[in-house]
Amino acid sequence: MFTYLAYARYAGYILVATVLLVWFLKKDFITRRIMLAAMASAVVSRFVVTEVIRFFYDRPRPFEVLDIIQLIRHNSGHSFPSGHAAFYFALSAGIFFANKQLGIAFFVTSTLIGLARIYAGIHWPSDILVGALVGVSVAALIRKYSRIFLK
Repeated sequence: MFTYLAYARYAGYILVATVLLVWFLKKDFITRRIMLAAMASAVVSRFVVTEVIRFFYDRPRPFEVLDIIQLIRHNSGHSFPSGHAAFYFALSAGIFFANKQLGIAFFVTSTLIGLARIYAGIHWPSDILVGALVGVSVAALIRKYSRIFLK
Protein backbone atom coordinates (compact mmCIF):
# COMPACT_ATOMS: atom_id res chain seq x y z
CA MET A 1 0.00 0.00 0.00
CA PHE A 2 2.82 2.44 0.82
CA THR A 3 4.28 2.10 -2.67
CA TYR A 4 0.98 3.10 -4.28
CA LEU A 5 0.60 6.06 -1.98
CA ALA A 6 4.19 7.13 -2.58
CA TYR A 7 3.55 7.11 -6.33
CA ALA A 8 0.31 9.04 -5.89
CA ARG A 9 1.98 11.69 -3.75
CA TYR A 10 5.62 11.97 -4.76
CA ALA A 11 6.48 10.41 -8.14
CA GLY A 12 5.33 13.49 -10.02
CA TYR A 13 7.92 15.57 -8.21
CA ILE A 14 10.61 13.23 -9.53
CA LEU A 15 9.42 13.79 -13.10
CA VAL A 16 9.42 17.57 -12.73
CA ALA A 17 12.80 17.47 -10.96
CA THR A 18 14.20 15.41 -13.85
CA VAL A 19 13.04 17.99 -16.38
CA LEU A 20 14.56 20.80 -14.30
CA LEU A 21 17.79 18.84 -13.86
CA VAL A 22 18.09 18.32 -17.61
CA TRP A 23 17.31 22.02 -18.09
CA PHE A 24 20.18 23.07 -15.82
CA LEU A 25 22.72 20.41 -16.85
CA LYS A 26 22.19 20.58 -20.62
CA LYS A 27 22.93 24.11 -21.67
CA ASP A 28 22.28 23.62 -25.39
CA PHE A 29 19.48 25.63 -26.95
CA ILE A 30 17.56 22.71 -28.47
CA THR A 31 17.38 20.69 -25.24
CA ARG A 32 16.19 23.71 -23.30
CA ARG A 33 13.48 24.46 -25.85
CA ILE A 34 12.31 20.83 -25.71
CA MET A 35 12.12 20.92 -21.90
CA LEU A 36 10.30 24.26 -22.03
CA ALA A 37 7.80 22.92 -24.56
CA ALA A 38 7.20 19.78 -22.48
CA MET A 39 6.51 21.89 -19.40
CA ALA A 40 4.28 24.24 -21.41
CA SER A 41 2.30 21.24 -22.66
CA ALA A 42 1.86 20.03 -19.10
CA VAL A 43 0.73 23.42 -17.81
CA VAL A 44 -1.73 24.01 -20.66
CA SER A 45 -3.15 20.49 -20.26
CA ARG A 46 -3.63 20.83 -16.54
CA PHE A 47 -4.56 24.45 -16.00
CA VAL A 48 -6.42 25.24 -19.21
CA VAL A 49 -7.95 22.18 -20.87
CA THR A 50 -8.90 20.18 -17.76
CA GLU A 51 -10.31 23.29 -16.08
CA VAL A 52 -12.50 24.05 -19.11
CA ILE A 53 -13.83 20.48 -19.04
CA ARG A 54 -14.40 20.67 -15.28
CA PHE A 55 -16.32 23.93 -15.69
CA PHE A 56 -18.93 22.06 -17.72
CA TYR A 57 -18.77 18.69 -15.97
CA ASP A 58 -18.37 18.26 -12.22
CA ARG A 59 -18.16 14.59 -11.37
CA PRO A 60 -17.77 13.52 -7.73
CA ARG A 61 -14.70 11.58 -6.67
CA PRO A 62 -14.90 7.88 -5.75
CA PHE A 63 -14.46 8.53 -2.03
CA GLU A 64 -17.54 10.78 -2.16
CA VAL A 65 -19.92 8.17 -3.57
CA LEU A 66 -18.45 4.80 -2.59
CA ASP A 67 -18.03 3.35 0.87
CA ILE A 68 -14.23 3.49 0.80
CA ILE A 69 -11.57 5.03 2.97
CA GLN A 70 -9.87 8.01 1.40
CA LEU A 71 -6.17 7.11 1.50
CA ILE A 72 -4.94 10.57 0.50
CA ARG A 73 -6.58 13.80 1.60
CA HIS A 74 -8.19 15.59 -1.31
CA ASN A 75 -10.96 18.10 -1.84
CA SER A 76 -14.31 16.91 -3.08
CA GLY A 77 -15.62 17.30 -6.63
CA HIS A 78 -14.05 17.88 -10.01
CA SER A 79 -12.78 14.37 -10.51
CA PHE A 80 -13.07 14.37 -14.31
CA PRO A 81 -10.62 14.54 -16.00
CA SER A 82 -7.59 13.98 -13.81
CA GLY A 83 -5.40 17.06 -13.73
CA HIS A 84 -2.47 14.97 -12.55
CA ALA A 85 -2.83 12.58 -15.47
CA ALA A 86 -3.15 15.46 -17.94
CA PHE A 87 -0.05 17.17 -16.54
CA TYR A 88 2.22 14.14 -16.31
CA PHE A 89 1.16 12.51 -19.58
CA ALA A 90 1.68 15.82 -21.42
CA LEU A 91 5.11 16.08 -19.84
CA SER A 92 5.84 12.47 -20.82
CA ALA A 93 4.73 12.98 -24.41
CA GLY A 94 6.81 16.14 -24.72
CA ILE A 95 9.88 14.28 -23.52
CA PHE A 96 9.07 11.22 -25.65
CA PHE A 97 9.00 13.29 -28.85
CA ALA A 98 12.62 14.24 -28.23
CA ASN A 99 14.05 11.24 -26.34
CA LYS A 100 12.26 7.90 -26.70
CA GLN A 101 13.99 6.12 -23.81
CA LEU A 102 13.46 8.89 -21.28
CA GLY A 103 9.93 9.40 -22.59
CA ILE A 104 9.06 5.74 -22.02
CA ALA A 105 10.35 5.99 -18.44
CA PHE A 106 8.19 9.10 -17.97
CA PHE A 107 5.14 7.31 -19.43
CA VAL A 108 5.63 4.32 -17.11
CA THR A 109 5.90 6.62 -14.10
CA SER A 110 2.85 8.64 -15.23
CA THR A 111 0.87 5.41 -15.58
CA LEU A 112 1.88 4.33 -12.08
CA ILE A 113 0.84 7.74 -10.72
CA GLY A 114 -2.56 7.35 -12.38
CA LEU A 115 -3.06 3.81 -11.08
CA ALA A 116 -2.02 4.91 -7.58
CA ARG A 117 -4.59 7.72 -7.63
CA ILE A 118 -7.28 5.19 -8.58
CA TYR A 119 -6.13 2.90 -5.76
CA ALA A 120 -6.20 5.81 -3.31
CA GLY A 121 -9.84 6.49 -4.15
CA ILE A 122 -9.19 9.92 -5.62
CA HIS A 123 -10.05 9.15 -9.26
CA TRP A 124 -12.14 6.86 -11.39
CA PRO A 125 -10.28 4.93 -14.13
CA SER A 126 -11.98 7.06 -16.80
CA ASP A 127 -10.66 10.23 -15.10
CA ILE A 128 -7.12 8.98 -15.57
CA LEU A 129 -7.70 7.74 -19.11
CA VAL A 130 -9.24 11.01 -20.30
CA GLY A 131 -6.61 13.05 -18.45
CA ALA A 132 -3.90 11.03 -20.21
CA LEU A 133 -5.58 11.58 -23.57
CA VAL A 134 -5.84 15.32 -22.90
CA GLY A 135 -2.17 15.51 -21.96
CA VAL A 136 -0.86 13.57 -24.92
CA SER A 137 -3.17 15.44 -27.31
CA VAL A 138 -2.05 18.86 -26.09
CA ALA A 139 1.62 17.85 -26.34
CA ALA A 140 1.05 16.53 -29.87
CA LEU A 141 -0.74 19.73 -30.88
CA ILE A 142 2.02 21.90 -29.47
CA ARG A 143 4.55 19.77 -31.31
CA LYS A 144 2.62 19.92 -34.56
CA TYR A 145 1.78 23.61 -34.57
CA SER A 146 5.00 25.03 -33.28
CA ARG A 147 8.67 24.82 -34.05
CA ILE A 148 9.56 24.29 -30.39
CA PHE A 149 10.19 20.55 -30.71
CA LEU A 150 13.27 20.35 -32.88
CA LYS A 151 14.70 17.12 -34.17
